[in-house]
Amino acid sequence: MRWDNLRLTGPGQADPAVPLFARGAVTRTFDTPEFRGMTFYEVQARSVINRVPGASRVPFEYTINPYRGCGHRCVYCFARKTHEYLDLDAGADFDSQIVVKVNAAELARKELAAARWGGHHVAMGTNVDCYQRAEGRYRLMRGILAALRDAANPFSVLTKGTLILRDLDLLTEAAEVTDVSTSMSVGFVDEAVWRGAEPGTPNPRRRLEACATLNDNGVACGVLMAPILPYLTDSPAQLERTVKEIAEAGATHIAPIVLHLRPGAREWWLSWLGREHPRLVPRYLELYGRGAYAPASYQDRVVAQVKELARRHGVGRATPAMARRVPPRRTPGAVPAVAEPEQLRLL
Repeated sequence: MRWDNLRLTGPGQADPAVPLFARGAVTRTFDTPEFRGMTFYEVQARSVINRVPGASRVPFEYTINPYRGCGHRCVYCFARKTHEYLDLDAGADFDSQIVVKVNAAELARKELAAARWGGHHVAMGTNVDCYQRAEGRYRLMRGILAALRDAANPFSVLTKGTLILRDLDLLTEAAEVTDVSTSMSVGFVDEAVWRGAEPGTPNPRRRLEACATLNDNGVACGVLMAPILPYLTDSPAQLERTVKEIAEAGATHIAPIVLHLRPGAREWWLSWLGREHPRLVPRYLELYGRGAYAPASYQDRVVAQVKELARRHGVGRATPAMARRVPPRRTPGAVPAVAEPEQLRLL
C-alpha cells in the first residue's frame, strides 16, 4: 500500500489521482517529551481490514493495522522495509514518521457490517504495534474494539504496549460475545538489552504485569517470546530467567521465535550491532549469511530449550481466572502452550 492508496476522497476534494504527499496529508508534531522529534501524518484510509497474502505462513487471514511506522523503535523490527513503500526509509523514518489512519474505527465498523464480510478472525498488532505511544493520543483502538465487540467478531491482539490495559473494559465485554485472545511480546527480560534494542517500549516486566492483569480479568493472554537474540539473550541462564518470569505472569501460552533479519531490518540491526556490540558482527554475518533466518539447527535447539523450560515452569497450566468460554473455541489466531516457529514466523 503506497501513499496513492491512502488518498483523501470525497465530494469537493482534489483529484484522487494525485498522491497523498503531493496533496498534503494533515501533518502534526507534538512538543511533548514522548513525541519529540516525531511527525504524524493523519490520513483517511480507503479500507482498514486487510487480507494477508496467501503465501504468508501465519495463522490468520485478516488484519487491522491503524498505524504505519512505530515509536517503539525496536531495532530489529521486521516491518521496517514496509516504510520504503511510502518513500520513507526503513531506519530513522520508521521510528519517527508515523502514518495514522484517523478513520480506522469508522471503517472497521462499516466493513464488519458489510454483507460480504464472513465474520473471519481479525489479528491486530501483526505489522506495527497498535498500542504504540501514538495510540495514547489518537485512541483508535477503542473504536476498533467496540466495532469488533458489537459485531461479535473474533479477534486477537499482539502488543508490547501496556496501554492495552486502558481498553480492558472493551476486551472483557468482547470476550462475553466472541473469541478474544491477546499476546504480549516479551523476547527477554534483560534490562540492558531492552534499553538498547527496544528503547521506546515499556519495561518487559511491566508487559508481563499487563499479561497477568489481562488473564486475571478473563482475557486470555500468552507471550510471544520474540525475538530471541543470538549471543545476547539466548544463553541457557537467560532463557530460563525469561521463561520463569513468563510462567509467573500466568501466560496461557508461549511462542518462542528466534530473530530474523529481513531487508530493511537487517541493515538497521547490523548498524546498531556494529556500534553497541562490534565483536558480534562477524558471528551474525556467519549465522545469517544465507538469508533472513538463522540455520534451522540453531532455531530447533533454542525452541527445544524453551519447550523444556516451559514444561518445567508450568507455562500454559494456568487459565484466565474469570474465563468466560469453557472450553474456548479454537480460532485461526489460537496457539498451543508452546508454538512452533512456523506458526508465527512472520510476526
